[in-house]
Amino acid sequence: MRYAWDFYQDYLEGRSNLVRCYINRHMHHIRLWDRVAADRVDYFIANSINVAGRIYKHYRRESEVIYPPVNTDFFIPGSKMEGDYFLSAGRLVGYKRVDLVVKVCSRKGLKLMVAGDGEEYKRLKSIAGPTVEFLGRVSDDELLKLYQNCRAFIFPGEEDFGIMPLEAQACGKPVIAYGRGGALETVLQGRSGLFFYRQDEESLAQAIDCFIKNENGFDSGIIRKHAEGFGVDRFINEFTNMIDKLYGDFTQRKNRNK
Repeated sequence: MRYAWDFYQDYLEGRSNLVRCYINRHMHHIRLWDRVAADRVDYFIANSINVAGRIYKHYRRESEVIYPPVNTDFFIPGSKMEGDYFLSAGRLVGYKRVDLVVKVCSRKGLKLMVAGDGEEYKRLKSIAGPTVEFLGRVSDDELLKLYQNCRAFIFPGEEDFGIMPLEAQACGKPVIAYGRGGALETVLQGRSGLFFYRQDEESLAQAIDCFIKNENGFDSGIIRKHAEGFGVDRFINEFTNMIDKLYGDFTQRKNRNK
């Protein structure tokens, strides 16, 4: 439902006139339905502080933040043999702004691997220079090797949380991320990555230049340690404790009403 409230224009961008007309006609009713449905919810659990703020903004409800888990048993650092490329991965759709990465790396002659598929695939290939390689959809094992051997993972979109930056960090790799949304909660500026704060080519290019200048200053062990704080055990413990607390509150109310 985030497209109905906060990413409405992003969702409409590039759609046909027929689709835009249909969505414009019905979106008001969808928002009303969603607002009524939200009033029936007893408790909200948000996957980031970013989303908790959005829940309060639109529903006027408090929520408990429990970060999703990253599989730190699978996503691990590799050998010392490392590649010479930057990595971008995920669904190739407009709002993820992979076009910024493709344009900047093409212009600067930097080697870039793009993993993923989607509606933007053909357009992105058409604007890419010879240093950009498109891999299409890759397996988890292939993605792991791409993380392990890249110079840095570039994350140019705004996401509610964003699990891929943490997967890269679990492999000991720094992240260059757009400084909005969930990335602000998962990337440590100057320690596990760098932010760029305008979603345009110039800002991203400056962040990449800054990374290249300071590349040797990033410690893979520190980056890995940070990602471990988002592991599966932490998630299970926090979620279990939350369910126990809510069930306890429910039984107390039920006993009082007898």
